[in-house]
Amino acid sequence: MGRYTITTDARDEGGVVMGAFSGMFPILPGKEDAFRAWAAEITGPRKEQYDALNRSADITRETWALATTPIGSFMLVWFEGDVEKAFEHTATGQDAFTVWHRGQLLEVTGIDMTRPPEGPIPEIVLDWPA
Repeated sequence: MGRYTITTDARDEGGVVMGAFSGMFPILPGKEDAFRAWAAEITGPRKEQYDALNRSADITRETWALATTPIGSFMLVWFEGDVEKAFEHTATGQDAFTVWHRGQLLEVTGIDMTRPPEGPIPEIVLDWPA
């Protein structure tokens, strides 16, 4: 799943390497409400399942944002944790929640996590650690 990886590594106080992912995905025309509903579902009725998915990938924090621009809407995603593991679990997990979650991504963005993306991954041009 390395083709999805846009990471920086930092060490926490215990010396454990923590990765970070930052990505922008196009939202298909007219799917902004579906994006909001998906986020509401995983922070509401499906929160326990989403928490379990994130724990299984060692994700410690995640933020989603909706950017509306003149050229369309975008899903902005940032998370910290084991980036490779997170993408691997999302792409290959066969439990009911992960299959549903992956389907939501496909419906909202058109991205099929079971297929590697085409083209190069984004280039990190600045990574400033404190």
